[in-house]
This record gives sequence, structure tokens and C-alpha cells, in this order.
Amino acid sequence: MDKNTVIGLLLIFGLFLGFSFYQTNKAKQFREAQEQQMAEQAAQKAEEAATLSLEQDSAAVTNTNISADKSLSAAQQFSNPQLADTNDYVVETDKAYYCFSKKGGYLKHLYLKDVYRYTPKGEPKVMLELFEGGSNEMGIDLLLKDQSEISTRDCFFIADAEDTLVVDEKHKTLSLRLYPNVKGDSVQCQTQDAKSYIEYLYTFNNDDYRFGFKVRFVNMGKYLYQNKHDYTLNWKAVPHCVEKRYETEKMLTSIYYMDNVDDVGNLDERKDDQKEFTSPLKWVSVKQQFFTASLIVDDKPFSSGSLSVQGFDKSETSRLKKCVASLDFEIPDVDKGSFGMSMFVGPNQYKLLKGYGMKLEHQVPLGWGFFLLHWINRFAIIPVFNWLSNYGLSYGLIILILTLILKIILLPVSYKTYMSSAKMRALKPEIEAISARYPKEEDMMKKQQATMSLYKSAGVSPAGGCLPMLLQMPILIAMYRFFPAAYELRQQSFLWAEDLSTYDSIWDFGRVVPLYGDHMSLFTILMTIATLVYTWLNNKLMNPTQGNKDQQRMMNIMMYMMPIMFLFMFNNFSSALTYYYLLFNLLTFAQMFIFRVAINEDKLRAQLQENMKKPVKKSKWQLKMEELAKQQAQLQKQQAQKRK
Repeated sequence: MDKNTVIGLLLIFGLFLGFSFYQTNKAKQFREAQEQQMAEQAAQKAEEAATLSLEQDSAAVTNTNISADKSLSAAQQFSNPQLADTNDYVVETDKAYYCFSKKGGYLKHLYLKDVYRYTPKGEPKVMLELFEGGSNEMGIDLLLKDQSEISTRDCFFIADAEDTLVVDEKHKTLSLRLYPNVKGDSVQCQTQDAKSYIEYLYTFNNDDYRFGFKVRFVNMGKYLYQNKHDYTLNWKAVPHCVEKRYETEKMLTSIYYMDNVDDVGNLDERKDDQKEFTSPLKWVSVKQQFFTASLIVDDKPFSSGSLSVQGFDKSETSRLKKCVASLDFEIPDVDKGSFGMSMFVGPNQYKLLKGYGMKLEHQVPLGWGFFLLHWINRFAIIPVFNWLSNYGLSYGLIILILTLILKIILLPVSYKTYMSSAKMRALKPEIEAISARYPKEEDMMKKQQATMSLYKSAGVSPAGGCLPMLLQMPILIAMYRFFPAAYELRQQSFLWAEDLSTYDSIWDFGRVVPLYGDHMSLFTILMTIATLVYTWLNNKLMNPTQGNKDQQRMMNIMMYMMPIMFLFMFNNFSSALTYYYLLFNLLTFAQMFIFRVAINEDKLRAQLQENMKKPVKKSKWQLKMEELAKQQAQLQKQQAQKRK
């Protein structure tokens, strides 16, 4: 490249950087203004709802010391219809607004602060709500002494204003209690037995997505069997679509778990699945594409359980899957026993989940099935990606710098690949001479032997170009896993891509084109063009023509068909991934021309010809094999003489 070309490329790169910085700062200012306004409105609503809830419940419990009245049915003993019309309990932390249902006492839904669901361009942002519309339910099955069965999911819980939302600088608690009913002085009057209750005790840290969840039994021996220690927690969750592409989010939704030997598994993501466990479980998660809700035990694990995932029909465009977990646990004393758990509800982000030390990060699909892929992601790609993120650059620039770093690291491998190809080109006249000497198909074996002998005498390894390429493949596949799974890229824009975690549509068709989709992704098109150009250059400039012409023609057709297949395969993929593959190809072009200018192929050919004049040095292995062959031939000769 001449001086003017280099200057032009530097100017284009500078404009590219300047535009990216300008776009990032402008988007950041607008986003901060919107987030502040939405947070103020949400905080005001949450404060009003929480105040109203506590005022309505402050007089709901009557401090009586009355034994259980068996004339009341099970439904009457554990029902508080007067609470049916009151609001839910709301807890606010620095991370989220948590809404707990009065009926059942469980986490009904929550809003994550500074996190938004996908909305089309031009529409206002909407704070992300997990378990939309109360699509999360949880309850404990109870067998009462009158042989009736109830679930806490159907009972109303009361929060005492004195014990609820105890706040200091960093912590909050919410105590929800289910009191049995007893008959009062009047037949029409029912009050609560204030000394007996089932408590859900929630504890929060302001700066944490994980909160404590403890189940306590207090003086419940009058209502529950003393010798029954096993209970079942039933959890049903139906996560809703919050991302741009419903099909992708649905495919990545499932139940994950960790068993008693710390192995993490999951139910099948591509079809309905269920699994029974007779061994302990340490945590269970309902996981979707970028968010997860995990139920984690403190000390004693769930003793057993069953998990199931069921999809909806093809007409569904909002609900992802129905996830059900029935988890068995033990409370040995119904008068003063407890079972400790915690819940994590938040982003499915590798760095965040890894910090809890419970292998929750295995829910991030980094290629855990093949050790090399997740090793590359965990110990190379993610640390560099996080390091670059600390500088406040746009993620488009971070991907560019990450690609440059990888190409520099792989430079020796790329150089070895190019040198192997250059040596093969330098020997092209000799290879064509061998082909002319053995034109017939029946002489194919002789032709191959002569070619291999030529390579050996010249000091060329035919596999020298293949092995380095194989070393690059795990990195390319690791990137294929990393970019679509990186929570950091969610709703991050770059150039024309509104969200690097999903496809960059420049044209929505309005209908589905078979095998392609309902849109056109520009990064995928550019990646395909770059791959086609690279294939053409590689065939014309890098590789000598060898072998049968028909076979070579078929090979070329296959090489050109692969990029065309990429156009269909990657149209719905993360734009960060297709952008990375585009950069990788462009940098490979530049690398190829630098090598071509730097390496004098005439001198290389002269060196190979000098090598061919020298006697071929045999390796120790070759010498050993020849010695064994001589010994075998001598032994056969001696045996033949004995037979005579």
C-alpha cells in the first residue's frame, strides 16, 4: 500500500471512532434523563402502595390465645377474605421493586431498575417486568389434623407494620405471616390465633439481586401433625417475552438445576421435558435468554423433587414456556422449625452469577459441553471483554479492539498457514510436472507417492496449513457462543444496529420468507460478501491447482456455497456476532496482503530447490521402522530356508 492509501485508511478509521464516541455520548445523555424520570415515577407508586398495604394490615391480627376450634373447616381455619381487595406488598431496593402477593405471600412480580424490555424504535421505553401479569406462583402443601389438605398459595398473608420493612442503611426485611383462624364470641366473628403462624421472612440487601427467603413454623402443632417432617414447595412460573425475537428467547428458556454432587444440568430447551429426582438439589432456576430466577437453599438441600417444562402452541407470541418445580424439603419441628433459602432474580450475566460461588454462571451458554470452548470464553474472551468495558467505550469499538487483539495473538498461526500455502505455490511447476507424468487414474497412487516425496525433499509439510487453521476454529466457535449470550450487549446500539444482542434489521418484509426470515440483516449481508471475497482471493492468490480438475471444481463450488448458507443461517443471529465475523474477515484480508508483500516467493522457491538437492534426513522413527522392516524380511527368509 502506498502513502496516500495508508493516510486515507487512517482518516476513515478516525472518523469511525469519532462517530462512535459521539453516538455513544448522545445516547447516554438521553438514556440517563429517561431513566431518572421513570425511576422517580416508579418509586412514588411503590411508596404509595407499600404505605397503603401496611395501614390496611396493621389492625388485621387480634392477639388472642385461643386453642384451635375444630368446628371450623380447613378453609375457614386458613382464610382471610377481608384481605382479598387490599394491595400487594412492595419492597424497593437499589436494584428492583419487588411485589409480594397477599394471597400466597410469594413474589408475584418485580421491576428491575434501569433495565427495559424491548420496544420498537420510536416508542417510549418500558421498565422491564419479570413474571408479567402475576405469572409466578409458589405455595407449600399442608396436611391438617382434620385430614384436609390446603396450599399456602390460596391463603392470605399478613404483614405486621412493626415487623415489616425494618430498614437501615443497607438492609430491609419483610415478614409475611399466615395465621390460623379461630371462632370468637359470635358465630359470625372470626379472629386469628396470633401465637401460631407460618412465616415467610424475606431479607434484602440494597445493592444485591439476591434476597433471603426463610420459611418458619411457629406453634403450629395444634394444626399440623408433629411427626410429619416432609413438605413440598410447588413453584410455577410462566416467563414472558421481553426481547426482540420471541423464537430465540423461547428456545433459550428452560429449567436449570444443581444436584448434590455440584453438577449443573437443565431440561431440554428445544422440546417439552420433565425429570424426577430422588437425590438432593441445591438450586433450581427458571432461566430465559437474559434473565433468571433461582431458588437456592442455604444449608440443607431439597431432598427430592420433580421438574417440567412445557411449551405453548405456535400461535403464542408472548408467553415463553410453562415451568413447574415441585421441591421436597424438611422442617423437623412444627412449633419452632424453619427452612432457609434465598432467591436470585436478575440478569443472566456471567460475572454477576459467578460472584455467588454456586455455579449459577453455568446458565450462561458458553459451550459448557466442550471444555475447550468454555475455557477460551472464561479465561480469555470474558476477562479481556470486561477489561475493555471498564474504559467506557461503545461495545462496537470493544468488539473491534477484541478482534484486533485476537488477530495479533493468532499472528504466528496465520503466518505459518500463509507460509505453508506459499511453499505449495512455489512448488507448483514440479507438482504440475508430476501430474503430467501420471495422467491416468490408475496411476493415482504413484502420483501421490511422487508428490509426497517431493514435499519431503523440499521440506514442506502438506498439513502445515491445515493444523494452524484447526487451532483457530475453537476460538471462532467460542465467539459463536459468547456474543449471543453476553448480557452486556443487550440493547447496546452501534452504527445502524439498535441492539447488538439481536439481529440488525434494515428492511422488515412484513411476512416470513421461507428459510430466510421476515427481515434483512445488514451485518450478515456484509459478512457474507466478505467471506465470498476471501474465498475467491484464497483460491486465486493462495492455493495452487492440484488434483483432479472435476474434484477441484466440486471443492470450489462447496467453498462458495458455504458463505451463501451463512446468509440464511445468521440472518436471525446476534449482530455482534456477525459484526465480529465481518471484522475478522476484513483483518484477514489486510493480513494476507501484508504477508504477500513481506514474503519474497522467488527467494522462497530458490530455498526449496536448494533443499531438494540435499539428502533427505530421516527421522529416528523412520530409521526404526526401516530397521524393523529389514528384520522382518530376514526372519521370513530364514523361515523359508527351514521349510526347504
